[in-house]
Amino acid sequence: MNTAIDGMAVSQTVRYMEQGDVAVILLANPPVNGLGDTVRLGIAEGLSRAAASAQVKAIVLAGAGKVFCGGADIRQFNTPAATAQPTLRQVIRQIELSSKPVVAAIHGVALGGGLELALGCHYRIVTADASLGLTEVNLGLVPGGGGTQRLPRLIGTVAALELIQSGKQVRGSKAVALGVADALIDGEVVAGGMAFARRMAGQAGPHPVIAAKPPADAAGLDFSAQRAAVNPRARNALAQGTAIACVQAATHLSLEEGLDFERSLFDELVAGPESKALRHLFFAEREAAKLQGQAVKTLPRTIASVAILGAGTMGAGIAMAFANARIPVVLYEREQAALDRGMELIRRNYAVTVSKGSLSAELMQERLGRIVPTLDVHRLADADLVIEAVFEDMAVKQAVFKQLDAICKPGAILATNTSRLSIDDIAAVTRRPQDVIGLHFFSPANVMKLLEVVRGDATSDEVIASCMKMAQGIGKIPVLVRVCEGFVGNRMLTGYWREAGFLLEEGASPAQIDAAMKRFGFAMGPLTMADLAGMDINWATRKRLAPTRPAHLRYSKVADRICELGRYGQKTSAGYYRYDPGSRTPIADPVVDALIEQCASEAGIVRREITDQEIVERCVLALVNEGARIVEEGIAQRASDVDVVYANGYGFPAWRGGPMFHAETMGLDVALKKIQQLHATHGEHWTPAPLLVQRVAEGRVNF
Repeated sequence: MNTAIDGMAVSQTVRYMEQGDVAVILLANPPVNGLGDTVRLGIAEGLSRAAASAQVKAIVLAGAGKVFCGGADIRQFNTPAATAQPTLRQVIRQIELSSKPVVAAIHGVALGGGLELALGCHYRIVTADASLGLTEVNLGLVPGGGGTQRLPRLIGTVAALELIQSGKQVRGSKAVALGVADALIDGEVVAGGMAFARRMAGQAGPHPVIAAKPPADAAGLDFSAQRAAVNPRARNALAQGTAIACVQAATHLSLEEGLDFERSLFDELVAGPESKALRHLFFAEREAAKLQGQAVKTLPRTIASVAILGAGTMGAGIAMAFANARIPVVLYEREQAALDRGMELIRRNYAVTVSKGSLSAELMQERLGRIVPTLDVHRLADADLVIEAVFEDMAVKQAVFKQLDAICKPGAILATNTSRLSIDDIAAVTRRPQDVIGLHFFSPANVMKLLEVVRGDATSDEVIASCMKMAQGIGKIPVLVRVCEGFVGNRMLTGYWREAGFLLEEGASPAQIDAAMKRFGFAMGPLTMADLAGMDINWATRKRLAPTRPAHLRYSKVADRICELGRYGQKTSAGYYRYDPGSRTPIADPVVDALIEQCASEAGIVRREITDQEIVERCVLALVNEGARIVEEGIAQRASDVDVVYANGYGFPAWRGGPMFHAETMGLDVALKKIQQLHATHGEHWTPAPLLVQRVAEGRVNF
């Protein structure tokens, strides 16, 4: 719902007008009316003018464009503008002291500081489809404008903590039911706000001020249990724990004391590395979806129907991703048994979600109804987008694309879900290479947000723009990459696993390496990850690439020897670790320990004690060095795209911002020096990336 208003400018980003006995203060700071310094200044000036006007009986605070207020201007964090007066606390206090009722008329969103601003108003009215929430924990922060103190006083500690700690948003109708808002807006936002304000102005007695309420009742909440329940591996674990402390403070401190407490913790978090990293990823994920060059101006094709060739684990997950986004899907397999397995997997996945209460049975059936299984390959002919999800073998994929080229309608986008094979070689067997693209989904595809969109040399800008838009439409975070072995994520993973293998030969155990990387913040260690993914997959890749491997470079045979024993990871109950039947818990295996020692002996390596610090530095800096090469070669559009890939697809701790941001945090000069030392000790694998050398020589602090 758009709002439009003329009036006078009371600051660069706020307009003011009077319509009879109601003053309207309109936030006009696109795109989300963020509460930057000029917005706060404009609101304060508008309030002063309304207070001084004899004809004004009530005040409406609203947002121009499509939203009320998306919160603080986070680009101003850690700058003087963030603390310039008036602060949000001062603006809210001015509202609370107003003898004339102030009504927040909310449409679009009221998030973070936007909701805090609204909580400072006497009344809040909302459109039914508006989204409200205190979402700061998603950026590693807590509300800093009184949200943790006012919301518990308004709706109770249990409901308030749920919203604040989770960072979840609620729709307008739910906000009214919770007591966050007073009423729903009927009709246009400003007009509805003015009508409500006039009614409130006619009521006798003081207008409600949340700040006047006593501390919130702590009944029903065990704050110690809440803290213990926070997942320490969550990307925002620190912020969640801090949010709990702030809400607890609202139960026993006066409002002013609580505001001081909240702000002190907010200031600590905003200056800390975790929030800086999460804010980096917040912007990086949005930047990653933006195209550069001619593709920016290209109109995307309409993708209203999708066909998927292959009903295995990946194909089934991809089908769910589109069905969840209300896009009809044709799911093709050559054999009935394989098709039945795929559909059963989809039903089972949906049933699990229903059992958790996250999906209704009715919605499950609706989504299943969008997936049409078929054994007739000609059912793929009319799809706007066809995605191949078959075995990772070039000959197989080329055969599939020859078939798709013959069957699919002109203008259809032909996509491969390959994780590392050349899009150019696949496109070359078709008569329409301009319509061929890579869509590397991550497993499980119905859950994982990351999508590597791989452009071939011949892929048209129209197809690229179409797939980037499609990815966002199905809730994915798209990253556009160019063709190379492994693209961004798997290419970097090669060096990561390489160092893990070398460290094993030099003296570390699988358990030590995995534990060290988990303590660094990874979701799991590299060897546990290899067992989970299936060691045979990468073994096949190593064998394919063996002829291109320089003979003089060191190569660890540990992973190959494990695979030669038929140990492929969890799927065979043995890999780097062994696994009890039906269990995914890794158990150290003396067979692997002996194999590692044998490989080290054959390579002439004298094993030694390895520290956890060395493990972390070698594994992480291998990612950094290869990431720098990827950026330099133009495989990724920007360095932050590499961070998006690794934080969302490979378990890199989000609170460290990704490998490239982590290198910037430690100092590019420090990272380069460590890599140079590793080069001197371990040889050619550690040749410093030219881009990293260049950036340090230029005195740059980022990529």
